[in-house]
Amino acid sequence: MYRKVPCCIYRGGTSKGVLFHDRDLPQERALRDQVILAAFGSPDSRQIDGLGGADSLTSKTAIVGPPTTNADVDYTFGQVSITAPLVDYGSNCGNISSAVGPFAIDEGLVPASEPVTKVRIHNTNSRKIIVAEVPTQDGMPVCVGDYAISGVPGTGAKITLDFLDSGGAVTGRLLPTGQPRDVLDLGHLGKFEVSVVDAATAVVFVKAKDLGLTGTETPNRINADQALLALLEAIRGAAAVLVGKAREPEEAAKKSPSVPKIAFVGPPASYETASGETVQENSIDVVSRIMSMQKAHKAYAVTGAICTAAAASLEGTVVSEVLESFKGDEVRLGHAGGTLSVEISIEDVSGEMVLRRAALGRTARRIMEGYVYVPNRLFSQA
Repeated sequence: MYRKVPCCIYRGGTSKGVLFHDRDLPQERALRDQVILAAFGSPDSRQIDGLGGADSLTSKTAIVGPPTTNADVDYTFGQVSITAPLVDYGSNCGNISSAVGPFAIDEGLVPASEPVTKVRIHNTNSRKIIVAEVPTQDGMPVCVGDYAISGVPGTGAKITLDFLDSGGAVTGRLLPTGQPRDVLDLGHLGKFEVSVVDAATAVVFVKAKDLGLTGTETPNRINADQALLALLEAIRGAAAVLVGKAREPEEAAKKSPSVPKIAFVGPPASYETASGETVQENSIDVVSRIMSMQKAHKAYAVTGAICTAAAASLEGTVVSEVLESFKGDEVRLGHAGGTLSVEISIEDVSGEMVLRRAALGRTARRIMEGYVYVPNRLFSQA
């Protein structure tokens, strides 16, 4: 026997996810995760028996419910593992965040106001507030427009996301280790100078040249190099221990596969994306590639972009070192799918660096609404 669970599928930025009302899922976490895994068809590398797309960018969920703080809605993000029975709630996803505002308006959780509806979203993963400015017409979110984002075909209506005071979203500190650089000793793999920064999410940054790379590599090139993937995970695992997400580096892949993220950076350079677009050196401030669930991201995580922009603005990090001419309050990032700009503002408050503004534009749209069928026994256990 099966039970129908209401859900919607949205594209948010360069990701796609299944959105649920909190009220429609079991409240006990283990049972809720079983329902979500069944809905996605995980664990299975093809996710053939569910809604997942067999890719980390399309195996994501958002659970939306009434606010528990000064916000319009609560939103919990889950990264649904494809090959393991795990839903990782360790951090937020900025791309899926861009779908939460339209969902809240579509579902009548937030009254629409024209021409823009501001939705205050409380992200429970980071315990931070995101303000989404959603273009609205006739009481509904507008999805048609002329705003383009790299990694998504065509154009849409621009949704501005401002991640308010998002420093320390995972660890409580903008610089989790208390310093802009650390040296990780990986034994026979060598020593690597890294910067661990926590803004919207925690990311460990390493210079591309220290990996024998340029920072302009394609996802296919990265994913085909098993030795490189192992090295990146070793660095990420060591950083996970530093920020308290694992007791041993080897635990990180199983217990915290998405936090911290890892990215490698290099100075501006011209390159060609997988879609054939040419990114010119003078149009960006830094090149970077970021990993998603131990594979190269086909574009760039939004929370990772915010963290990269914050790291670029912090003196002494490996990211700020590779910037050649960065000035001002906007960081232009060259990633595997194209470019992304982040408005950033960091202030020194009594010796503590505080992230005041981190904003960027996304597009999103509702793809479908309906029911996903999951085994009824999952609910009967509840």
